[in-house]
Amino acid sequence: MSCVDNIRKLSNRLKPTSEEQDADAAVALLLKPTDRDLQVLIVKRIESPTDPWSGQMALPGGKRDSKDRNLKQTVTRETLEETNINLLGHCRFLGLMETLRSTLKPEMKILPFVVLLEAEPPIRLNEELKDFAWIPLEELVKHRGTVEFSYGEFPAYLVGNSVIWGLTYRILERFIHILECLH
Repeated sequence: MSCVDNIRKLSNRLKPTSEEQDADAAVALLLKPTDRDLQVLIVKRIESPTDPWSGQMALPGGKRDSKDRNLKQTVTRETLEETNINLLGHCRFLGLMETLRSTLKPEMKILPFVVLLEAEPPIRLNEELKDFAWIPLEELVKHRGTVEFSYGEFPAYLVGNSVIWGLTYRILERFIHILECLH
């Protein structure tokens, strides 16, 4: 099945962006098509004692601002601020995934937007981020494993030097499951 077929089927499986759910934050699961696969943009947060997700691999996005009319505006603003990618230009919103709760902050609900990049803009990270990578989805699947911290062992993707775990891992696992159900 081609990448184009998968994208068409995927948008039929996701909730329309007009059906936004109640959430406190939004992230962009930003996809870039390649010949045989889709790549996802993963960003690395800087180390900061005030950030509960300090130093982790994440998806671009953030908290809803009181000025944001809706969560689509939140994810568009946050992605532009963090990566210089304007989701309103050369991108197509494919739909929404289910809202997830943060384990670190259970009161926080995060809504993932699935967005297809139709042209690749240059990425410029702001001061909140220190690195980024485009990772093929098939690499994530091949590199499922666990990561151990002093407070426990957690499922993770271990791709190169990147350890993707926690909320980002849970979002990506749900997304990969949606893709696997397309076949």
